[in-house]
Amino acid sequence: MTGYAATTAESARGTLALELRSVNSRFLDVQMRIAEELRALEPMLRERISERIARGKLDCRLFLVEGAAPATELNEAALAQLKALAAKARKSFPKAEDLRIADVLRWPGVVAGGASDERELRALAEGLCRRALDELVAARSREGAKLAAAVAERVAAMRQRVEAVVPLMPQSVAAYKEKLTARLLEAIGSADDERVRAEVALFAAKVDVDEELTRLRAHLGEVERVLKQGGAAGKRLDFLAQELNREANTLASKAASQAVTEAALELKLLVEQIREQVQNIE
Repeated sequence: MTGYAATTAESARGTLALELRSVNSRFLDVQMRIAEELRALEPMLRERISERIARGKLDCRLFLVEGAAPATELNEAALAQLKALAAKARKSFPKAEDLRIADVLRWPGVVAGGASDERELRALAEGLCRRALDELVAARSREGAKLAAAVAERVAAMRQRVEAVVPLMPQSVAAYKEKLTARLLEAIGSADDERVRAEVALFAAKVDVDEELTRLRAHLGEVERVLKQGGAAGKRLDFLAQELNREANTLASKAASQAVTEAALELKLLVEQIREQVQNIE
């Protein structure tokens, strides 16, 4: 299902912004677009997202609009430790390049207050993600309700087609009996009742669709139950759509009249429409 949510919060380093965009997909596919300095937050964001979203292609964008630099100081002890480590490493790797100022400043603990800033940033990002997910899930729920209504309409239409097939079967058998009797009269001059009864019984057995109609009713009832129950139902509905399609195919293969064939084709069309919808449901 589709949806969009965006949230922002102020931090000591500037404005932190998070955006979530969701489009239809049968499976969960999370794409991250995160500024390099915030890359350490990606595992946490993926975990929060997977807790709330089960299906859909989702783009997560996290970026920081830098503000005024916070007041910080250099940690002399950390600097001395780093200098000693660098001198020791130089003995093993004499041709290595010297440390750059940027490398020194990024070393953990060198800039006083850096660790607390990172903790604050992580907490802010997690809060933003939760708020954005609340908005996104609400938007997807509204769309899901519309999709569920569309599926329910097609289920009702399928029930009508199924019930319309029931009285057609005795008519098909009776029509076959009349056609068979006429052919026997034309071929041998008499209608052998025993032969007619045997052929009609064999024909009736081949075109019997009681089981298919019963299973179609059962599957339609299950679709209605799942829709009424709510919650994450996309995968269950997708499976039921496959089963409905299987029974509609069998009904078409056993069709004993043009009317039954047309009803089976209409069922297949409605099933395909349901499948297109349920692939977008959470």
